[in-house]
Order: sequence, then C-alpha cells, then structure tokens
Amino acid sequence: MAGDWVEIRLGDLSEVITKGTTPTSLGFRFTDTGINFVKSESVTFDGWIDRSKFARIDSETHSALKRSQLKEGDVLFSMAGVYIGKTAVVPKGILPANTNQAVGIIRLDQSLAHPRFIDYFLRNPSYNLFLNNLVSQSAQPNLNLTEIRNLPIALPPLAEQRVIAGVLGALDDKIELNRRMNATLEAMARALFQSWFVDFDPVRAKLDGRQSLNLAPATAALFPEHFEHGEDGLLPIGWRFAAIGELCDINAWTLGKNDDLETLEYVEISEVIRGNIANIATYARGEEPSRARRRLRHGDTVLSTVRPDRGSYFLALNPPQNRVASTGFAVLTPTKAPWSFIHAALTLQEVSDHLGQMADGGAYPAVRPEIIGAMKVASPSEPKILEAFHRICAPLFQQAEANRTQSRTLATLRDTLLPKLLSGELSVAGRKVSKRT
Repeated sequence: MAGDWVEIRLGDLSEVITKGTTPTSLGFRFTDTGINFVKSESVTFDGWIDRSKFARIDSETHSALKRSQLKEGDVLFSMAGVYIGKTAVVPKGILPANTNQAVGIIRLDQSLAHPRFIDYFLRNPSYNLFLNNLVSQSAQPNLNLTEIRNLPIALPPLAEQRVIAGVLGALDDKIELNRRMNATLEAMARALFQSWFVDFDPVRAKLDGRQSLNLAPATAALFPEHFEHGEDGLLPIGWRFAAIGELCDINAWTLGKNDDLETLEYVEISEVIRGNIANIATYARGEEPSRARRRLRHGDTVLSTVRPDRGSYFLALNPPQNRVASTGFAVLTPTKAPWSFIHAALTLQEVSDHLGQMADGGAYPAVRPEIIGAMKVASPSEPKILEAFHRICAPLFQQAEANRTQSRTLATLRDTLLPKLLSGELSVAGRKVSKRT
C-alpha cells in the first residue's frame, strides 16, 4: 500500500459492524436520567453527535444491551429513513452510551483505518450520492449490515489518513469550538434575562437587604424595592406585563415584485436550528421559492411558526439587503424594546414548549403569528433597565453571530477540500496520489 491508495471493503477494515438495540424491544424502558442513548436523530448531518437529542437508560439496561454499547472511536452510521448515511465518531465524553437499531456501529481495526478518515470518507457528497442510489434499489429506505460491510472504501496509507483527517478535523474542531462558545454566550444572556425579568432577583435582593451578585450598584439602583400584585401576577412596583406584539412589529416587511434586487439569499426552516443556519441558498431574482418573502432588518428575531418546539430560530444582525426568510417564519422587529431583550425573551426553552403546545395542524403543526404576538413579558417602567440589559447582552449575541459567520466560512472551506482530499486529487504529501484496486 505504500504510496498508493487501494480499494477495499469496509468490512475488511473493521473488527465488528453491528447495530444497536431499542430497549423497549427487550422489555426495558427509557428513563429521565442515566446513561446516554444515541438515537439516529442524535447524529447531525455535519458529523457531530447532538447531546441535546439523547434519550436515557439505566445501568441495568446498559449492561443488558451489550451489543449496542459504544466505545471511543466507533463510527456511527445511520441506516434508516431520512437519516441514512449520517456518520459521526464516538467521543470519549459521551461514554458510557448505547444506540438503537437504526444506527450501525463500525468498530475499525485502527492499525488499518483511522476512524475520522472513514467518517469523512462516508460523508463525502459524492459517496453520499452513491449511498442514495444504493438505497433507492431497496423496497424500504434503509441499508442492512451486509450492505454496509460491502461498502467500497478508497484507502490511502494510514499516515496519509491521519494527515487528511487532521486537516479536515482542524476545521471541524474550530466549528465545534465556536458552537460550544456560542452555547455559553447565549446561555449567559438568557440567564441574565431569567434573573432580571422572570425571577426578579435584583428586587428580591433589596427586599432581603443584600447586594445583588455581579450587579453594579448604579444598575441595582434602577430596580424597585418592592413587589405589587397585578391582574397577571406578582411584579416589581411600576412594572407591567406587555404583549410581544406591543413591543415588536411582526412580519412587517414583505418582498415585493418591484424590489430592486438581482439575487436573493434565502433561509429555509429546515436549515435552521437554535440560532444556527446550516445553509443559505442563493437564487436569481424571479427564480426563488414562493415562500421566500420575509425580508429582514438588523435586530430581527426570526422564529419558526411550523413545529415551533423544534427551536428553529435565528437572530438577524446586519443581514445583507437581499436576505429573505421563508413565510414559515414569524419575523419580529423590535420597536419599543432592545433587540437583545426580545431575542432572549423568545428563545427561552419554556417559550418553545408553550408554542409547541399551542400548535395545531396535523403532520406540520403550526402557530399563527398572532399567538406569538399575544405572549407577555415583564416590562420595567424604568427604560434604563432595558438599556443596561442591552449593554451587557448585545455583545454576547454579536460575538455568537460573528462565530457563526466564521463557522460558515470554515464549513465552506472544509466542503471544498473534502472531495479533493478523499479522491486523491489533492495530495497532503505534495504529490498527486494514484489509486489502484
């Protein structure tokens, strides 16, 4: 193999290729807490394992399901339904863990194959097309273990595998670091919103005769010292519950036939999850989907009305003039409150849960924009409180958006390099690599 690529079956590189087991099929149950259970939807399309989509099992179930116990370096391969072909390498940080019957477990002989190289090879767009063609020949949209074992792999020497995995992995690692940083930044902003406008901690501190933690004296002085009972519940004196529709315009700017734009950058609901836009499609004017109608302004919070409990929302900060969103979104443009306040208020988990409960419509449950507009939020009588919140939280959201912009650039670079590196067209050794079978 020295200096050459060879074509080999995936099964010849693996110690074992098996699949998981659903606990309920053997009389066990899922639990609210416990050991991680990776589902097919836990594996993302860009090769990560989304921990927010784990189920949980107890230690007895984990021990009983020996065949589905994961090890560090296992390559997971989604075998069924709309998730076919998604892959990810199991990191040490999620262990112990199991997976279900829709996920294949590829445990490689690491003296022959580097897990991350195989992961990237299977995620190569051209290979994904091959998989889709393979699946289309089956009556059901799935792959079986025999088909996975027989998948052809073009394999360079192990040293080159490591270098290729390292080049692509460095880009993905930075993307993942940005994602984790954003989770922290946005959690800080929402925690402050929760403290000031839901739990009213600065007011409670004054009632208890103590100082508010991590709150400047000048800011603490802006908060009332007592509560009062209103029609909607307990509030700091002088505050009120304001409807979101009072503080924002909803869907105020619609794309018109005479708008002077040569191209449109279009954001579809399926490409959005928890502030992240996976893909922004570009269309020549007149060729865009009929849903591409919601125009965006700086500071808009864009919230899906379809399946609103999925968390399909994002914040528009300095969007290009030609960026539009699907009519399946509600676009909230702040008019009487800072954009950071509105975005923090509408992206709390309980808001997603509430809207999910209010949704109706069968296969694609949705809420009307008016339902979002009717939601209420505690609004202070002192405008300087909102100004103080914005001074603290706007930079957090802005840094998160800068990270997302960087991550999209890195992902584009990764997607450009990936097929060239995995075909041998671009050599990591400073030469073109020939292939043989």
